[in-house]
Amino acid sequence: MTHPAAILNKVKIFAGKELGQNFIADPGYADKILDRAGIDPEEIVLEIGPGLGALTISCACRVNRMIAVEKDFRLVPLLEKELSLKEISNVEVIREDFLKLAIHKIALTKKLVVMGNLPYNISSQILFKLIQEREHIKRAILMFQKEVAQRICAQPGTREFSRLSAVVQYCASIRDVLDLKPECFFPKPEVDSRVIEIRFDKETPFDKSMEAFHFDVIRAAFSKRRKTLKNSLSGAGLPVDKTDIPLALDSAGIDPQRRAETLSTDEFISLSRCLEKYSGKA
Repeated sequence: MTHPAAILNKVKIFAGKELGQNFIADPGYADKILDRAGIDPEEIVLEIGPGLGALTISCACRVNRMIAVEKDFRLVPLLEKELSLKEISNVEVIREDFLKLAIHKIALTKKLVVMGNLPYNISSQILFKLIQEREHIKRAILMFQKEVAQRICAQPGTREFSRLSAVVQYCASIRDVLDLKPECFFPKPEVDSRVIEIRFDKETPFDKSMEAFHFDVIRAAFSKRRKTLKNSLSGAGLPVDKTDIPLALDSAGIDPQRRAETLSTDEFISLSRCLEKYSGKA
């Protein structure tokens, strides 16, 4: 693969800071990511933001079919040229904003493996979209700012445990894949990066409607991290009268003086069930 700097300089294109573009500079790192992810030839891979093709080329040599979704119209012809130079013909390039993509129209009869070196400024939005559409996704191999990856994997009772941790861990198991230093990219980001695998393999107790309420409860609980659950839940827009919040917490067996970061996945589920009984009265 041609170095990203050489490709961009030749056509006088600059990496878009507003798009969070930091391209993998050495295809050897792409190979390491895919080796540790254990890509199967029969898996259908959907890549978010292929850029100039470091992950794309490495992955396309391992699978039968791949879809690459690129938002930046400037990069699409450059990516297609790189694929052509490598005589790669099993990649479908789609020019579209991934956040607006109808994943179900691509998955059809087989669950996808989603992969991507994510723009750090919208990585959480992308992850929430994947969670909402996970019925079409087997697993995701994603690169995040290292600090965000640590929050996703954080355990209850730690300072890093967050809304993102609670939502992801409700429906998925997570494992670290690879850490990358700024020197692995062009241009160099100011932070370290981490690739993690998010496998949507957990059975979850709620239907779509109740799950949306559950995620609202998690959002409300973390809306004021320094406050107790009683206070956070009371002022966060849930459809529950604030006088019923202590009753719901008591029913769930949760001390109202606790804070959101101390609750386990099972406790959040129990809390949502109890709060739902009081919903609609506010």
